[in-house]
Amino acid sequence: MILIPQNENELADMVRAAASDERSFEIVGRGTKRGLGRTVRADDVVDLSALSGIVRYEPNELVITARAGTRVAEIEAALAEKNQCLGFEPADWSAFYGTTGTATIGGVLSADASGSARLRFGAARDHLLGFAAVNGLGEIYKAGGRVVKNVTGFDLPKLFCGAMGTLGPLTEVTLRLVPRAVDCAVLAIRGVEPESGLEILRRIWSSPLEPTGLAYIPRLAAEDMFGDVGEGISLIRIEGAPAPLADKIGLLPTLLDGREATPLAHDNDIFARIASGAAIMHRKDDIWRAFVPPASAAACARKLAPAFWLADWAGGALWLAGVDDVQAVAQSFGGHALLMRADDATRMRVSVFPLEDPVRAALTQRIKEAFDPHRLFNPDRMFEGV
Repeated sequence: MILIPQNENELADMVRAAASDERSFEIVGRGTKRGLGRTVRADDVVDLSALSGIVRYEPNELVITARAGTRVAEIEAALAEKNQCLGFEPADWSAFYGTTGTATIGGVLSADASGSARLRFGAARDHLLGFAAVNGLGEIYKAGGRVVKNVTGFDLPKLFCGAMGTLGPLTEVTLRLVPRAVDCAVLAIRGVEPESGLEILRRIWSSPLEPTGLAYIPRLAAEDMFGDVGEGISLIRIEGAPAPLADKIGLLPTLLDGREATPLAHDNDIFARIASGAAIMHRKDDIWRAFVPPASAAACARKLAPAFWLADWAGGALWLAGVDDVQAVAQSFGGHALLMRADDATRMRVSVFPLEDPVRAALTQRIKEAFDPHRLFNPDRMFEGV
């Protein structure tokens, strides 16, 4: 059955009935991320799209509260009117997964789907101040609050971000905001190999320029994205008011070892294309993301030898196609990997999410037991039994 609760109390009633009848749920917003994670084999689908709408928006406090099924586009439109935005720049993976829906804020937070600006403002989990949810006993509860300094006990907002709905459905979320930049410049450094191109990006990241996007596009990907350029490209996005932005651009040459950074003429939405997977989604191979220390990005890519790849977050996030054994290699560099797209059989066979050692796996099971004792929510989506 597809169940569509109209409010929080209806959802709680559905959960209590499911616990009594020993039925499990697949939790969806608008279905844009169903291709992420292991295949969910649940009895019913709970569609949270009706739990929608902005509850409270306080521009002066840089805080917004919205129901979990609210479309991200609706929130962003409201914020734009006050020259504000979500700092983590939510990544929209709907086209990547071939869906026609639009991402919801609950789905974005459950997947911790952060865009290129994460390196400047932090991940989605860093912006979630508080939430309301329903646990596996059908109890409605709240965690966190409406201000940044409001942490007592466990930091549940961070725990729920990236849990893929396995701990229960979010019903309402409160997020901190950042001012929207007045102006933006995207600059390209051409003719750089991975080692030097990524090293330049790390240098800019640690500088006072406060970049909001740092990506490396190897030769093959650059040919595919920009035409026959035949060279690796480092991309830099800097934002600010016109005068400070001009000052930052003026300081950039001091960090480039004599190389030239020129305005990108092709596409000023290039960072959205990278974060959304649009730059790699045409590949027929399985697609992974490896998250490694930026200083190890070039070596990790070289060891994996992917058929196609590109880097975001100054090398901290690698999009990879045509690779094997990604989890083990990423771990060898002190990172981890996530299988972003593959067929159902592959998603059930390989480790989609980072491998857990026995101690962490036991803790994961205990957390699942605490929030979802009857194992109702998105069973097996992250790991078998979770």
